[in-house]
Amino acid sequence: MTKAIRYDKTGGPDVMKWVDVDVGEPGEGEVRLRQSACGLNYIDVYFRNGLYPQPLPAGLGMEAAGEVTAVGKGVSALKAGDRVAYVARPPGAYAQERVLRADQVIKLPDAISDEAAASIMLQGLTAQYLLRRTYRVKAGDTILIQAAAGGVGLLVCQWAKALGATVIGTVGSDEKAAIAKAHGCDHPVVYTREDFTARVREITNGAGVPVVYDSIGKDTYTKSLDCLAPLGMFVSFGNASGPLPPIDSSEFAGRGSLFFTRPTLFTYIAKRADYEANAAELFDVVASGKVKTSINQRYALEDVGLAHADLEARKTTGSTILIP
Repeated sequence: MTKAIRYDKTGGPDVMKWVDVDVGEPGEGEVRLRQSACGLNYIDVYFRNGLYPQPLPAGLGMEAAGEVTAVGKGVSALKAGDRVAYVARPPGAYAQERVLRADQVIKLPDAISDEAAASIMLQGLTAQYLLRRTYRVKAGDTILIQAAAGGVGLLVCQWAKALGATVIGTVGSDEKAAIAKAHGCDHPVVYTREDFTARVREITNGAGVPVVYDSIGKDTYTKSLDCLAPLGMFVSFGNASGPLPPIDSSEFAGRGSLFFTRPTLFTYIAKRADYEANAAELFDVVASGKVKTSINQRYALEDVGLAHADLEARKTTGSTILIP
């Protein structure tokens, strides 16, 4: 038997239980992993509290890294001993061991550690599609990233800066402003005391920005739209403060023919070729040193309740990993 986190009802961090599970042997097209690090992401909270429903009882966690310990029939690209990482559905990464389809995992290059991989498979691949595919950031752009000191935010700040963009980022405190600035954010804005829309207009000489990346949701929605230049794109990729209000499409017309998109990572990596290419670009930019991982918190996996409480209280910065 091995241990994993399970929950049988939605609610607060206390619904998660550290229990014995029977992993079993991998079937055809599957691999079994011994996991060394698991990632913590806000989407895990959404599943736990019921915002994103799933059949219960269930596991939690979308990403992890570790070692292949067995392969099933028909698996030729992987073998026991290979270091791998993944971001995958259904949730269940909060575990010491796990069986997954072989096409859900990515082999790790030597330059990427297990802990780094566990911290960037979801957040890093999110940063990749946001900057390289949803709105392709180019040199000379000025962009706005909400929650700039968060896991995705710090990666976006660094990567956008490496692409030649000017980065404006909202943060909740002076401490987080310093962290964001150290990771490439040119203009950190402390939203608790500054009007970030006014600052964006000031920084851009009234022009606005071509793209806003917003994972906050309800609390920043209208003001984010106010930051956009005509034909700008509002990218809603999270709801940390709650879901967006009902969308009135006339708002986008009246504010300058704006674009709205609600992307999800799993659409961008649905094809194996895209999954591999996006991960390769992410690993390359991390290995080059242009984007550094920021693992600022580590918790034992069995203490995941505390990790969730800290995440929801916005006590965390950068990435958090759970050690099985």
